[in-house]
Amino acid sequence: MAVSYGKGRQLACGLVLASTLLAGQAFALAPEHEMRRLMLATEEAVAAESWGEAGEYLNRLQQLEGNKPADYFYYRGRVMYQAKHLNEAQSALEAYVTSAGTDGSHYQEALKLITDVEKARSEQAVSPQSANGDAGKIAVIEPAGDRQIESLRELYLADSDREALSLHLNSLLEVAGWREDQTIVQVDMPADIEYRVSTDDSAVNVQEIRRDSDGRVVRKNQSLSVYGINPQVEWACEAAATTCWVYDPRDGSRLLQLAMNRRQTQEIAQTLGRLIRNLQDPAGS
Repeated sequence: MAVSYGKGRQLACGLVLASTLLAGQAFALAPEHEMRRLMLATEEAVAAESWGEAGEYLNRLQQLEGNKPADYFYYRGRVMYQAKHLNEAQSALEAYVTSAGTDGSHYQEALKLITDVEKARSEQAVSPQSANGDAGKIAVIEPAGDRQIESLRELYLADSDREALSLHLNSLLEVAGWREDQTIVQVDMPADIEYRVSTDDSAVNVQEIRRDSDGRVVRKNQSLSVYGINPQVEWACEAAATTCWVYDPRDGSRLLQLAMNRRQTQEIAQTLGRLIRNLQDPAGS
């Protein structure tokens, strides 16, 4: 009986181990399945108004390779609106409407939310910057205060200001890709030119991703050392070229080629400036 009991315990342990391994394998989903799983989780979190949970799922979706479904931008718009990040909320909602069109299941609600965003922005338009107006030429972005960065940390569930700023910048860039054909824009199809950023201790690393008409992809990387440069990042939009630019703070050359959207480009330049200043501060986190 002792031998039988020992074998029984070995079998039970083996089953536990096998179950653990299988459970681990269940999380190793292919990207397309993981994207669908996270989209379902996001939908449920938004329906329950669990905005922090929804934000976490959206952060994980953002980091997945592959084209995002149109509904991703709708849910991101809702979460950003709840977090009072009005520029990004409007960009995401506009991207959803453009992609999904009138047949989109959230089309009407997205239009209503865009109106709500505009009303909320009007209520904030009493700031000195708004009173100065927009001359339409080169704009200089002042890095925002600690309160806004704290809000970003809460939104992205980030452990540091640096992580929050990096996530926010990539989130903005995701919907700002430049397209040669501006007549048909589908956010679930990749742009002709798009960017991703990362950081190390003393540099912002920018990856440019270019796609040609044959579907070939060329990736080019450059590293911007943050020491000795001005964190006030300049930008401009050229209506004739249907392009907005963010300029390299090292020498004023063109750094990022973006879609023709002034508000969106302004926030990208602002967030890049905040990130540079954070890296320049040895005590920055």
